[in-house]
Amino acid sequence: METRDVLVDAYGRIREIVHRVTEGLDTEELAFRPDPDANSIGWLLWHLTRVQDDHISEIAGREQAWITWAQRFAMEPDPKNTGYGHTTQDVAAVNPTAEDLRAYHDAVYDRTLSYLETIDADELERIIDHGWDPPVSVGVRLVSVIGDDLQHAGQAAYVLGLYERLAGSDR
Repeated sequence: METRDVLVDAYGRIREIVHRVTEGLDTEELAFRPDPDANSIGWLLWHLTRVQDDHISEIAGREQAWITWAQRFAMEPDPKNTGYGHTTQDVAAVNPTAEDLRAYHDAVYDRTLSYLETIDADELERIIDHGWDPPVSVGVRLVSVIGDDLQHAGQAAYVLGLYERLAGSDR
């Protein structure tokens, strides 16, 4: 198995969780927050997609998909808005439909796959951030995005489980 295949598999697993969590949810369910200051299901899935879009676009040297998707989320197309530092009000303002979340995630996933088709050992070793010790390579950043996205996908699944338990439902 090639490194590229491992990365494709990992990003595919993230996509599967996004689809599984959003299946059949309406905007009220996506907006569920177990605590007034907690992140909602929708925000968690939006954020993980934004991180993937931001980081992979930067590595690939291209504009983020978000620039054209923001209007569907009734948000500004600010490429720096990935959710980091969001206040509780900012979290509440991210209120997408399940269809828009899946579609945006799929668009980012397709762009990720397109980039992954181009990588080789030299690309994985290319240093992209000298602000860390040791400096961050493309390979390290790709794994970092996978780790971050899987954590947020798991959080979204957990919050969905809390919602279903409180609502007395089971999908």
